[in-house]
Amino acid sequence: MTKISIDLSWKLGDGKMTPGNYSNQHQITFTPNIKITGDSAPDWKGNELNSNPEQTLAASLSSCHMMTFLALAAKMNWPVLSYNDNAIATLGKNSKGQMSVIKLELNPIVKFSDKFSVNPDEMKKVQDRAHRYCFIANSLSEEVKVLIN
Repeated sequence: MTKISIDLSWKLGDGKMTPGNYSNQHQITFTPNIKITGDSAPDWKGNELNSNPEQTLAASLSSCHMMTFLALAAKMNWPVLSYNDNAIATLGKNSKGQMSVIKLELNPIVKFSDKFSVNPDEMKKVQDRAHRYCFIANSLSEEVKVLIN
């Protein structure tokens, strides 16, 4: 079994540990060279200049889906030149009435080298396979949609 880890560090700072009087800003270290500042989403008084868990969840899913798609495309000799996505996390109440990410939406745009194209039905099949094989997608229990443009 492979274990993947991050380090997270938070300190109280100048606030007081009472409701609404402390910052959720924290450091997340992925590797010694990759660190981000995390926070709560702006709707929950977080700084919009920092990342938030909902964004990093969407980023994790988008990244995993892309890498899975690229692996499948390489096996089929598809000459992919670029892959872009705008992943959207929607917050709301789940079926248990709890706040959660109730939907994650991927919007991949794939560009191929000249003179190569894939019909929409074939692209949908491969994107669906990428979704089924994506480790992160398989770890989620709520709805995930992959929209093909």
